[in-house]
Amino acid sequence: MKKYILYALLILVHSSCSKEFTELTPISERNIQSAYKTEADFAVAINGVYDALQLNGTYGKTYLLLNEMRSDNTLNGGGCNGIAQSLCEVDLFKEITTANELSSAWSDSYRGIARCNIILDKIDASAVSDALKKRYKGEALYIRSLLYYNLAIIFGNVPLQLTDVASPADVDLKQYPASDIYKQVITDLVAAEPLLPAKYTGADIGRVTSGAVNALLGKVYLTNGDKSLAVTALNKVVDSKNYSLVTDYAKLWGAANENGPESIFEIQYKTGGQGEGSGYFEYFASIIGRAGGVGGGNAPMNMTPDLLAAYKTGDLRYAKSIYRNNKIPDTTYSLKYISTQTTTFDGDNNWYVSRYADVLLMLAEALGETTQAYAYINQVRTRAGLPAISATTAGTFAQKLLDERRIEFALENHRWQDLLRFGVAKATMAKQLVVPEADIRLLFAIPQKEIDVSNGKLVQNPGY
Repeated sequence: MKKYILYALLILVHSSCSKEFTELTPISERNIQSAYKTEADFAVAINGVYDALQLNGTYGKTYLLLNEMRSDNTLNGGGCNGIAQSLCEVDLFKEITTANELSSAWSDSYRGIARCNIILDKIDASAVSDALKKRYKGEALYIRSLLYYNLAIIFGNVPLQLTDVASPADVDLKQYPASDIYKQVITDLVAAEPLLPAKYTGADIGRVTSGAVNALLGKVYLTNGDKSLAVTALNKVVDSKNYSLVTDYAKLWGAANENGPESIFEIQYKTGGQGEGSGYFEYFASIIGRAGGVGGGNAPMNMTPDLLAAYKTGDLRYAKSIYRNNKIPDTTYSLKYISTQTTTFDGDNNWYVSRYADVLLMLAEALGETTQAYAYINQVRTRAGLPAISATTAGTFAQKLLDERRIEFALENHRWQDLLRFGVAKATMAKQLVVPEADIRLLFAIPQKEIDVSNGKLVQNPGY
């Protein structure tokens, strides 16, 4: 493992991450120790941290494939051969330990963590102003936390590297329990909150805010079962008055609606053939599933009949989220990700990591079955054109909330995490796939090459 994780932890290619942030020349890898001195150096470095969220193994592709494809929301629309085979295997809980998606998620997550660690280790000794030091630290802490949260969700027990790696001896090869990873994430997020502004203006819009910190903090608390602490964190987002539900659900999507009032944190993308575009349309709105567009369709994800049936009569979100192509049987695509791309994997759609509707529904989850919890759920339902629900509505509170989350965030990378957090992943997927619950794995495999080079320090997850 040293060889491979060191590669991930030592990679320091810093490039600009978005259409909004300043474009700066990358820092040479050959000058790592001497480069991090000036404000210009760290401006490049922090943009490199954001860029890590666009990498193929993070939100550029793999996180969404491992989370959405794993869930009961999607099925592979390209068959189980060729380029579609690996996605099909993820869908059916049959992926192999050498799957590219696993290696990509592992290496690119640690690549981003390495970039964060460099900033956190070196910025105090730099000539950067105190105000920027605070903000850059807060941004790096949040993004490191986001990456570790995803690693823990996907792989469970993983190495926890919190310092810059200058030599192999600096790498901590210990495999920490996921519970320890979440504890560290909480520590980092609590430290980040006071360092960050509540909002930005101009070219800085889209960067991490204190609201983004508290939204993620609330989710991690819920993952840990700490509902009272989740309420505290999430209430800070609501009480800030910086966010609100967009009146029209359709106005959440597309380049014209980026970074709007409901947005808490988005991965920024820009089309134009410069390597800054999104590839989501290739999976959720592929040319295979629709007429026109650019690209050949890359093993698209179709929505399951079960998801389509979950939309209630009158739900405005259906028409604004889903298109069924009647010319190609059993083919659907998501209207959320239609793009004006000019080449393959080059869409202009930002990706929501967190939006205000998620905060409202997480608050309901944290509060439990109370009048206030239903009030939060019904804010979301009212926008969708649906009647209010209450304790008298059929079904358990947990199931009603889970159903609401499924529709509100369809194909937004929430479903598998929700099934895990609500404790119903095994039962749900066993029912959909018609297999024993014992065949449903809650964690993905540690990449086999990591196991092979770790000299026995990494232990494979159960079931592989």
